[in-house]
Amino acid sequence: MNSKKRLFSQTAIEVRYERLQKQLIGGAIAFIAIFLLGTLWYKFIEGWDWLDSIYMTVITLATVGYGETRPLGSRGRIFTIVLIGLGIITIGYIVNRFTEAIIQGYFQQGRKLRQQGRLIENLKEHYILCGYGRTGKQIAQEFQAEGISFIIIDSDPESVELAKEMGYVTIQGDATLDETLVKVGIERAVCLVAALPSDAENLYTVLSAKTLNPSVRTIARASTEEAVTKLQRGGADAVVSPYITGGKRMAAAALRPQVMDFVDGILTGTDRSFYMEEFLLDPQVCPYVGQTLKDARLRSQSGALVVAIRRADGTLIGGPTADTLLSAGDAMICMGTPEQLRLLNQILSPLSSKRLRLPKHNS
Repeated sequence: MNSKKRLFSQTAIEVRYERLQKQLIGGAIAFIAIFLLGTLWYKFIEGWDWLDSIYMTVITLATVGYGETRPLGSRGRIFTIVLIGLGIITIGYIVNRFTEAIIQGYFQQGRKLRQQGRLIENLKEHYILCGYGRTGKQIAQEFQAEGISFIIIDSDPESVELAKEMGYVTIQGDATLDETLVKVGIERAVCLVAALPSDAENLYTVLSAKTLNPSVRTIARASTEEAVTKLQRGGADAVVSPYITGGKRMAAAALRPQVMDFVDGILTGTDRSFYMEEFLLDPQVCPYVGQTLKDARLRSQSGALVVAIRRADGTLIGGPTADTLLSAGDAMICMGTPEQLRLLNQILSPLSSKRLRLPKHNS
């Protein structure tokens, strides 16, 4: 109960800020309308010149207590009384709203919202993480360790607050809605990870993401084998079940502990001496397309080891030999130190090298 009282919904803040902003604008428009009404009355009804009309309206609304600019009849004095009342009500309303905005800190909050909006608009080729639960927290930590740009979507205000405390760019919203995905730049994103607690929510999120950006890579969390199948049918490029995957990894750790320690060290960052990276062979920038691994001499040039090659049709070649041919669209999975992988990246793509997210020195 205390935590709910302490945390304020981001959506509620945005709604109240927008409402307060509209109220202040509405009060300003009403004041301008009253000012014009008074000026036009004194000009056309009382027959004064423009300067006297404006001056009379100003001193009337300001209630400074000056005398009448020109003598007024009963009708003019009644109108002036009404004008004073309208001015007091409007000015009082504006001051009240403005004071509330200062006390509640809505101006500061509005500035933060605008800064966040500009930050999201500038995101490009970023990752979108939907859900900051137990799984989402681990994913966010890995993303941060890799130094990639990402944004988190979560509907729970407490989760949003926790993510912001970690320094992550986070918005509160429903990831299954198109408007939320558009808000975080789904059309500019390269990958979306659906780590929501419900399989149905993950499915809706994947469907929405693929509809808005068919080229975005989608990774989804599934609780059951049936959900894995449905998410794959829904367009998810990869589906991970924490229970199934966790069970397999626990069995492997029991049967092949040294292998699992080595693999975990590379994948999870426990051992930062070696990394694994994938390289896509683009015939426009890669000079080795059409050659064999022996002819390309990638190992002798860079020191990195080619662990596997996935063909464009999905065929996986594990432990490729010297006679394995490099084809356009192949994805090479390589292992090595950061320096070796950077050198291999320059060798494979001398004209347009991608930026690898690797440390500058071995740990």
